[in-house]
Amino acid sequence: MSNSTKIPSVNKQEWAQAADKAKEAAASMGEMARHASAAVGAIVSQAACDVGNKADDLTASAGAGIQGLGDRISEKSPQAGVLGSASQAVARTVKGGGAYLEDAKLRGITEDVAQLIRRKPIPAILIAIGLGWALARFLKK
Repeated sequence: MSNSTKIPSVNKQEWAQAADKAKEAAASMGEMARHASAAVGAIVSQAACDVGNKADDLTASAGAGIQGLGDRISEKSPQAGVLGSASQAVARTVKGGGAYLEDAKLRGITEDVAQLIRRKPIPAILIAIGLGWALARFLKK
């Protein structure tokens, strides 16, 4: 072997210093990874919040549109007689549903559904089973 390729000797103190520097670097990398994951978590949380707010806005907008439909039904339908009473009742119901959607938004609706399921769990389970069966039949075709 020539002198130019000779491996320099390293003492124990130099090895210990190198090991300490490696540990510091690993700790620093771990800290950076924790900060990065916290930042990603904050971004994902904000994105989910933004999506929820957008869904609420869209639900409120749909509610306003449904109220307008109820107004048009009321204006275009007969005002007197049995048919008038029925059509006005339908118009009031449609407007009421639109007002509920506009006020409660998607979050309010999900809270109301959750409360209804808590109050009446057996009918909720039966309805879910029925909807699942109907969906399975529909998708099977």
